[in-house]
Amino acid sequence: MQENNKLKNIVAQFVDSADKADIKPLGKGHINDSYKVEVDGNEYVLQRVNHDIFKNVEELQNNIMRVTTHIRKKLTEANVTDIDRKVLTLTPAKDGKLYYQDEDGNYWRMMDFIKDSMSYEEINPELAYRAGLAFGDFQKMLADLPDGPLFETIPNFHNIESRLETFRDSVRSNKVGRLLEVNDLVKEIEARAEEMCKAEVMHREGKLVKRTNHCDTKVNNILFDKDENVLCVVDLDTVMPGFVLSDFGDFIRTGANTGAEDDKNLDNVGVDLAIFEGYTKGYLENAASFLTETEIENLAFGAKLLTYMQTVRFLTDYIDGDTYYKIAYGNHNLVRSLAQFKLLQSLEDNFDKMQEIVLANADKYKG
Repeated sequence: MQENNKLKNIVAQFVDSADKADIKPLGKGHINDSYKVEVDGNEYVLQRVNHDIFKNVEELQNNIMRVTTHIRKKLTEANVTDIDRKVLTLTPAKDGKLYYQDEDGNYWRMMDFIKDSMSYEEINPELAYRAGLAFGDFQKMLADLPDGPLFETIPNFHNIESRLETFRDSVRSNKVGRLLEVNDLVKEIEARAEEMCKAEVMHREGKLVKRTNHCDTKVNNILFDKDENVLCVVDLDTVMPGFVLSDFGDFIRTGANTGAEDDKNLDNVGVDLAIFEGYTKGYLENAASFLTETEIENLAFGAKLLTYMQTVRFLTDYIDGDTYYKIAYGNHNLVRSLAQFKLLQSLEDNFDKMQEIVLANADKYKG
């Protein structure tokens, strides 16, 4: 009861009649605690923003407002119907801010609940195609976002040079004495380091642009209607500047893996080319028109890069003594590292096929 009253007090900072609100937990809440709120016939999502991860909530919320306002404008100009189900709608607090900070220092936000929507955890080639349409359209609509780049909500999030610097510091420190056990994998990472840094190098040389990225392109960050048609992309906390190949690559890393991210049986792990092709087709159908040749040529590389990056991140945490990722057992981060590395090897083995799929679809949709 005390918890419910506290939540009602928070809801009251955004809407009237909060004392009559019905508040229920929503979703799994890995990063942010979420609740569904019903009051006066309206439905909202209330979230506590994880301030440990997102240090500047004001800029985070400004990012989301800029992005959703621009998408709404594009949808309106295109005479799209039912717009409120096709873009997130923030609910400002009564003081005009896009968040509320409670007496304990927690940050809260509210947005409209999108009715009659669903998301998926599992994927197949047809769903991958629709996911590609969704993220391709998302980037296309934001390609001309005005007023300069967004705030970087997690600095260097997909910067492999920064991740490698942290990794090498961990290797040198060897805090918990695990280095000898993983020395072969460390050598594999270092053998690929120069190639994996090429995106950052191309950016400094002016050959690869940064655009507005989602930076968490999983299928469960898309809402669909009951007919599996895309409604909108959600979970916009990590929307910030980045390389499109990172967004493309992260979907392949998470969606086109035949095994689990922490699969102990490495025989299960590999790239599903049917899902890769489905996603690529959908993505380029909407994105080919604004991408540069350099971006297109490096999309398949993006799958290798993000899988390599996640291998580095898991192994860094294992060497450090498991200080970042939650683990279910003692060598969980090592198991994750090995599974990601096996996926990377599969991507390397299938790279020529992946490149052919990308270029064929780019030719088809570039027009």
